[in-house]
Amino acid sequence: MSSDSPTSGLVAFVGAGPGDPNLLTLRAAELLGKADAVVLDEEAFGPLLKHCREGVEVAGDDFVRRAKSGQLVVRLCEGDPMLFSSITEEVAACAAAEVDFEIVPGVPPATAVLTYAGIPPAAGVPEFRIVDAAQEQDWAVHAACRGTLVIYNGVAEAVAIGKALIAGGKPDTTPVAVSSGGTTTEQYTVVTTLGRLQPDLKHAGFTEPALMVVGEAVGLRDRLSWFETKPLFGWRVLVPRTKEQSRSLSEQLVSYGAVPEEVPTISVEPPRTPQQMDRAIKGLVTGRYEWVAFTSANAVKAVREKFEEYGLDARAFAGLKVAAVGDATARALVEFGVKPDLLPSGEQSSEGLVAEWPPYDSMLDPINRVLLPRADISTDTLVAGLTELGWECDDVTAYRTVRAAPPPAPIREAIKGGGFDAVLFTSSSTVRNLVGIAGKPHNVTVIAVIGPQTAKTAEEFGLRVDVMADTPSASALAAALAEFGAKQRQAALTAGDTPRRPSQNRRGARRRGR
Repeated sequence: MSSDSPTSGLVAFVGAGPGDPNLLTLRAAELLGKADAVVLDEEAFGPLLKHCREGVEVAGDDFVRRAKSGQLVVRLCEGDPMLFSSITEEVAACAAAEVDFEIVPGVPPATAVLTYAGIPPAAGVPEFRIVDAAQEQDWAVHAACRGTLVIYNGVAEAVAIGKALIAGGKPDTTPVAVSSGGTTTEQYTVVTTLGRLQPDLKHAGFTEPALMVVGEAVGLRDRLSWFETKPLFGWRVLVPRTKEQSRSLSEQLVSYGAVPEEVPTISVEPPRTPQQMDRAIKGLVTGRYEWVAFTSANAVKAVREKFEEYGLDARAFAGLKVAAVGDATARALVEFGVKPDLLPSGEQSSEGLVAEWPPYDSMLDPINRVLLPRADISTDTLVAGLTELGWECDDVTAYRTVRAAPPPAPIREAIKGGGFDAVLFTSSSTVRNLVGIAGKPHNVTVIAVIGPQTAKTAEEFGLRVDVMADTPSASALAAALAEFGAKQRQAALTAGDTPRRPSQNRRGARRRGR
């Protein structure tokens, strides 16, 4: 029977990989997307549920009964299901009940964690050996390993294991790395030798899951480390924006090794009186306008929702010229199916758009009207600039921006207590609203702002501005923060210190040996 189209249900034992949700296999993601139920016993697997259909059931361990009723059940397993796994009995139960099953390999921590730590698992050595310390071991046998020895479940007994390997004949100068939280932004690695395990691990605070790596390959970490050396590695960065706007910014921060936390400070709501917008949409369809100018992705969203309400689509823009104030707005238009005719080549702002806008020419332009759907708090810069160029503007409130509800208590406490390493302010309103709903960020938190006006507002609230983007875009702001983080890291290394995140400099912060 094909496991791709089960008729009597299927249990798929799926390797969840080593920790980084992006290391899931394509087959695993495909099965999660089709699953009726998912069985998981690790909270860390939560991010993988994004691959599932809406309404998928997160179930207990009754997968045999569910499969017999025709369901596709995904049983998520840590790492690779067949490596030091406890699922053998569960697989046997499926076989005994004559339930179809599939086993999907996962990326094993034994290789992935080493790769993320910059340690080549088997470079130039004749042997790569994986040992489970939870099972009784003859360490004298493993002391003879001529290559890389990887030890699972050994952190609690690391010092005793080190002594046993030395007693078995391994030199006490043999390099050792201990790494926990592997492949995630919590990854933390200590490099030492067998003889120095006790003093070097004394204050490290390691917890499982963690790996011990013994062998000369550990010595290559200085040259090959790429993950823990990212400019914002492990930085918890607050992104006070609306959810729609912050996705690409958060993805960029993740690429620098950061852990972004999106906190809505602005809620976007429909206008109090929708009639003005209704008339504008009607005018757009009946040919009242020559141009439509969008000053934000939210304006695009507001018009798109009105279109859907009236059963219209992007074809209603045929014959119209469309302008967008910047890249994020242009992306929202393209997603809607509309390609903008005009984008500022310089500054992405109302001023930048006016600088590029053609003057009204009665010979070329049959209509002199521009529709400007915008927020209720927009400036008049664009209207004034277009009027001066001979255009007549219909300035229409497409949406209202109001202050969002306060974030949950733990986030408020982290903001005020120095739990965040940095905060990115993309406008003056995000400064005012964040302070209004959650309080002022702690003085150890790095304050990064998008431009001079936002810097001025931050300083008015008593905040020290550490980073400012060289161009007023969210992408440039994230890049500027990464550059700041890289300089801080390099300065610490040059001084012979261990790089520390800003939050680790607050009083009472756990020092964890770095």
